[in-house]
Amino acid sequence: MAQKNMYDMTSGNPTVLLLKFSIPMIIGNIFQQFYNMVDSIIVGQFVGPNALAAVGATGSINFLFFSLAFGLSAGIGIIVSQYFGAKDEQKVKKAIATAIYVVLISSITMGILMIASARGVMQLLNTPSEIIDDSVLYMQIVGGGMIAVGAYNGVAAILRALGDSKTPLIFLIVACAINVVLDLLFVVSFGWGVLGVSLATVIAQCGSAIGCIIYAWIKMPIFRIPRKEYVIDRDILKKCLYIGIPVGLQNALIAVSCVVLQRVVNGFGATIVAAFTVENRFEQLVQQPFNSLGAAISTYTGQNMGARNIKRVKQGFIAGSKIAIIFSLIMLPIACFGGEVIMSLFTSDAQVIEQGAIGIRITSFFYSALGMIYVTRNVLNGAGDVKFAMISGCVEVIGRVGLARPLTYIPCIGMLSIWFTTGLTWLLTAVVSCIRYADGKWKYKGIVSDISTVDSIEV
Repeated sequence: MAQKNMYDMTSGNPTVLLLKFSIPMIIGNIFQQFYNMVDSIIVGQFVGPNALAAVGATGSINFLFFSLAFGLSAGIGIIVSQYFGAKDEQKVKKAIATAIYVVLISSITMGILMIASARGVMQLLNTPSEIIDDSVLYMQIVGGGMIAVGAYNGVAAILRALGDSKTPLIFLIVACAINVVLDLLFVVSFGWGVLGVSLATVIAQCGSAIGCIIYAWIKMPIFRIPRKEYVIDRDILKKCLYIGIPVGLQNALIAVSCVVLQRVVNGFGATIVAAFTVENRFEQLVQQPFNSLGAAISTYTGQNMGARNIKRVKQGFIAGSKIAIIFSLIMLPIACFGGEVIMSLFTSDAQVIEQGAIGIRITSFFYSALGMIYVTRNVLNGAGDVKFAMISGCVEVIGRVGLARPLTYIPCIGMLSIWFTTGLTWLLTAVVSCIRYADGKWKYKGIVSDISTVDSIEV
């Protein structure tokens, strides 16, 4: 079944494989976050802190809609990786054909909902009156581009499931360049403010989606499926829903907990909203290596579950854990001592810089826990342990909802509760995730093959 640009992870050193797969994704994800950061930098420096807060206030709710749309794509990716590991090319093609319908339907549906519900949702979140109109505008335009985001992420998920992590990188870099140029044109030159930055983002996303689709069709023969075979495979669709719905709901629950936290943040006023926005931008940048490592582990686990090799899955978990912890220790001093410098890239407002730098320092002490969430969650998802996806999401809801408001009443914490809530939620989720991995039930969750004889292949 070997084809050009595919990457079999069922043999070889796990650490080397994970790093080799992750590094292109890390670069790509950093570029993706970079153009998100450019949005914030340009808005913060050339429009003002209120516009910066307006863009940031939509982050958690946008993530909610994205997570519902992309959960099904994640399910397809896991299924493709397991079929690929099992060397079943025909099933891989059927999974790709089914994925097209899943991505289109889910993306269009969520996009329409984002546009229709924007103002009501932002009012529900207690968004400050001085920024709500710009927040609604940003959310609606991003919702209009949801189909492009869905198309890119759907194709990218399949490519990564087949072991190709480099192609998505190329088109993310292209999208980043387009976004930066259009940001400067629309915001700095034309003075379009939040409208300009949102349009630039959507146009860049369309470019990356179109490029990725064309590349996959031309360069990877397995994507060239005859038109008559572009039908939904009911068995694969059921498996996709079986995995994708819990993963999507997991992310949705996380997003809901972030929305609750955002509402608490909004109650502190535009300055704290802006500080929280910038800290989140940096946090998202820090998460990209974890995110890339997690995607590598998910593909690695899926392929090896398909190949019925549990021992290699365990080796991958150990290798991934070491990588995550080492990276978190490297980032700790950077975050602790460089907070003011980081914040000053986004804004010149002294209050925003001061509060955001404190937030960066607080959350940096929990980076190791965050890394272990990505490692453990993706081993379990890659293995098909879909029940835990829901449990994991519930844990994050309990953490953020249970801590966000109560911590504000502690005199020595006050508004800092928003960052302590984030860090403590990571710690709680990491502990629960590691317990789930340790109980070993994931070994029997393979989706595309019978692994009931797992004990016989563990040595």
